[in-house]
Amino acid sequence: MVRVVPPLIEIGLVVAPQGLKGELRILPCSDFPERFLEPGPRWLQRGHEPPRLVELLRGRSLPRRGLYGIVLKGIETRSQAEKLIQHRLLVDGTSRPALGEGEFHLLDLEGLEVRLDPAGPALGTVVNLLHGGNDLIEVRPMAGGQSILVPFVKAIVPQVHINEGWLLLDPPEGLLPGETESTPVDAIGSDHRPES
Repeated sequence: MVRVVPPLIEIGLVVAPQGLKGELRILPCSDFPERFLEPGPRWLQRGHEPPRLVELLRGRSLPRRGLYGIVLKGIETRSQAEKLIQHRLLVDGTSRPALGEGEFHLLDLEGLEVRLDPAGPALGTVVNLLHGGNDLIEVRPMAGGQSILVPFVKAIVPQVHINEGWLLLDPPEGLLPGETESTPVDAIGSDHRPES
């Protein structure tokens, strides 16, 4: 029997064992703590290998480190945990948490036009999302050339119109092409989209 894998969203990266009993340290790339705290199915994946279904038994925040500690069924020793370093932690992409009014998932930004004026032409398109110290959107200019990394903060991206398909950019000096060069780099070394 072939098991169907749902569309998956990356929520973190296994960075180290935590203690001696198989707990894993996870560097999160999701703004939803319940992804690490609530028991249930998750998937692990290394590189381009097929994802492997695992069961999250429990999790806890490691606030001083900005990480989460999780316990997976069947991982009971430090040695087993060490073998999972650099595996991505994934969840079912169809089970996205509900949002409040005026909120949106960062994944919904992908494909939006980027404008400098609400009535003006598109400067580019959002092609990727990067999660590190600050969330970044990668914008591919309509005129071609190198992508631009834009900090996703209210001062620089003051308006987002998901249903209309665009966002407004108010760039600081030096952000746009010709003023500086940016090279997109995924903060945790993954080609999967983070969830936020």
